[in-house]
Amino acid sequence: MTTDDATILIVEDEPPIRRLLRATLAAHDYRTLEAETGAQALAALRHHKPDLVLLDLGLPDIDGQALIGRIRELSPVPIVVLSSRGEETAKVAALDAGADDYVTKPFGAAELMARLRTALRHRLAQQGAERGFTSDDLSIDLVRRVVRRGSEDVKLSPKEYDLLEQLAIHAGKVLTHKHLLREVWRNESVDPQYLRVYVRQLRQKVEADPSAPRHVLTEPGVGYRLV
Repeated sequence: MTTDDATILIVEDEPPIRRLLRATLAAHDYRTLEAETGAQALAALRHHKPDLVLLDLGLPDIDGQALIGRIRELSPVPIVVLSSRGEETAKVAALDAGADDYVTKPFGAAELMARLRTALRHRLAQQGAERGFTSDDLSIDLVRRVVRRGSEDVKLSPKEYDLLEQLAIHAGKVLTHKHLLREVWRNESVDPQYLRVYVRQLRQKVEADPSAPRHVLTEPGVGYRLV
């Protein structure tokens, strides 16, 4: 599977939005499956094994957050949430439940396609069991714990490396503050400001221009992603 020939399961109970999504995805050469309810989505997941799920949270038969959990019990398939719930708390809850990304309605086609491609690339990396990350001038060897920017080795503190490692393992996926505090500091109750300090230090070392980062990006109020 490549990002160009993927099958995307659209889980949306409003027919006009399903038609819009179907047409938008078809224009970018994606195959589509459709489900109007959570039950239909789970059945499609079992029988057709789509490459990505595009999920509306407001379904008639099951809460979207609960459905994310049900999907995660069945498959590691990327989940991109599409919802009119724009509050940061809703985004964080969806991401912590297992979603890969979150796009708020109304959405732009270009942004939606970019986020789908990123989620699909993350899945391809997982399938290939990659133990490294490369993007432009940044490379990370997760086996030897070596980080390079261009031809130069980057010296990181243990916590800086652990933070970058989490981002690299889940490259393309939005990681919430809660996830990073749990995985790096083993403590979700740590003040997120502490995390921001480490991200700032990390950017000073891995970004060509820390004031305009190209690798470690902020999702305001939610978390960070490595692209």
